[in-house]
Amino acid sequence: MMDKKVLLLKKMIDQADAVIIGAGAGLSTAAGFVYAGERFDKYFSDFSRKYGFSDMYSGGFYPYGTQEEFWAYWSRYIWVNRYMDAPKSTYSDLFQAVKDKDYFVLTTNVDHCFQKAGFDKKRLFYTQGDYGLFQCTKPCCRKTWGNERMIRDMILAQGYTIGEHNELILPEGTEAKMNIPSELLPKCPNCGRPLTMNLRSDNKFVEDEGWQAAAVECEIWLTQHQDRKVVFLEIGVGYNTPGIIKYSFWQQVYQNRNATYACLNMEEERVPEEIREQSIIISGDSAEIIKGLVS
Repeated sequence: MMDKKVLLLKKMIDQADAVIIGAGAGLSTAAGFVYAGERFDKYFSDFSRKYGFSDMYSGGFYPYGTQEEFWAYWSRYIWVNRYMDAPKSTYSDLFQAVKDKDYFVLTTNVDHCFQKAGFDKKRLFYTQGDYGLFQCTKPCCRKTWGNERMIRDMILAQGYTIGEHNELILPEGTEAKMNIPSELLPKCPNCGRPLTMNLRSDNKFVEDEGWQAAAVECEIWLTQHQDRKVVFLEIGVGYNTPGIIKYSFWQQVYQNRNATYACLNMEEERVPEEIREQSIIISGDSAEIIKGLVS
């Protein structure tokens, strides 16, 4: 029997004028993008044996001795977390739940899962960047470049082939190379300096034209809906950067008595007393909860 809270949330979404989704890392984890365990062992066991780390996140911070090895690791990392299909249908299920609504998505995730699931690019704001984009390390300009071809070439140079669902396949009896040819090191088309990922980690993060346009669209959408019947649906958001989604959602729901705040998280979440009566808090596996919204 479906949880009463899930049924209530489904009803609130159906009756709402609009839905804004605020998504954090927990949503991608629910969709199967986990950074340790079987996925890590399948694609990074050689790096694990050599350097001793046991999850992708730790490997991303390792001080590799050469750029050729650094990009061997990071090209696999980007490919399996950006270009491979999600292991579960969670994002597609979420799209089915809101596709007929006036929706917008605000996310700190950088894995592009929303667009791959069918969400309209013009209704998405990736605040923290995108694994699929490179920027200059300086940066010399406010531009980014799509990296799929470059990352693919790095992957193939390590001995992998790419399957039907963009999965990495290592021919039987072979071992992947742990470096790439020097000629594949990514360089800025504008100044020739090394390229890096377009991820917000310091004040060098490039907010390119696409980022700026998405920020404006998000602000316009929120302004147009500030007094309407809106469901603020927060999924998998923690407290690393709570001001981007969680605190913002609390404030906007407080200012709009027609709004509903819904939070899906593995852990039981607290909510300010001021919006408690406008809130639906559902703890548990977000993938299963989202399935309940479309069943």
